[in-house]
Amino acid sequence: MRITTWNVNSIKQRIGHLLAFLEEAKPDVVCLQELKCQDAAFPREEVEAAGYAVETLGQKAYNGVALLVRRPLTLAEVRRGLPGDPDDVQARYIEGVVSGEEAAPVRVASIYLPNGNPVASEKYPYKLAFLERLRRHACALMRDETPLVLAGDYNVIPDAVDAADPEAWRADALFLPQSRAAFRGLIAEGFTDALRACDPRDGVYTFWDYQAGCWQRNLGIRIDHLLLSPQAADRLVSASVQKPLRGLEKPSDHVPVTVELLDH
Repeated sequence: MRITTWNVNSIKQRIGHLLAFLEEAKPDVVCLQELKCQDAAFPREEVEAAGYAVETLGQKAYNGVALLVRRPLTLAEVRRGLPGDPDDVQARYIEGVVSGEEAAPVRVASIYLPNGNPVASEKYPYKLAFLERLRRHACALMRDETPLVLAGDYNVIPDAVDAADPEAWRADALFLPQSRAAFRGLIAEGFTDALRACDPRDGVYTFWDYQAGCWQRNLGIRIDHLLLSPQAADRLVSASVQKPLRGLEKPSDHVPVTVELLDH
């Protein structure tokens, strides 16, 4: 089972890139973030015609997450929204159980964690609170021992090796000690950072800003992660970054990251 996470930074702008990726890579599950559209505006017909079932949690102009599941796999037990704060209306979390005749069930979540900037605003406490809610919910999900994959744009740079220029991010919400500690706290519950487990090299990035020639100079950061519960990690075969997609015309500033799991 191949599971991809990708912040598309507007599904309307990137639908051509997405359809080409689905045709070429044929991932079994795709976790999308930053749709920037309401559910009714998602290009469902085009994605379904490509062979995928679609579940979305959209929001006008910003946020928005989706799960795409390649037939004949099925998606069940869909949950929209992260538990723990009934007042949170931001569309940042969707999960479901993916299974098939030849594939044991895997619970997959698509997550768009808050950016948190500016740090002095209410946005940073919201980011830390969201991470804590995610940790608690992940612990609850792990109790039934179904393999769990938490995939998405975490807006957290875990370590200095995950940024081409760490000093440029010292005061940013993505790299503050509290953000990194909260991310490590989630890992400490028993999760495996799939990409790091498969590729420990420096210089592995998933995001390049549109400004200041970051792509051309390879001034990237790694903020898109797939975290695997112990049961999912036992099935891990490979993890990779689809870096060439950042070089397309009018690309997202993120690229897809894919893990492959054994079917059983």
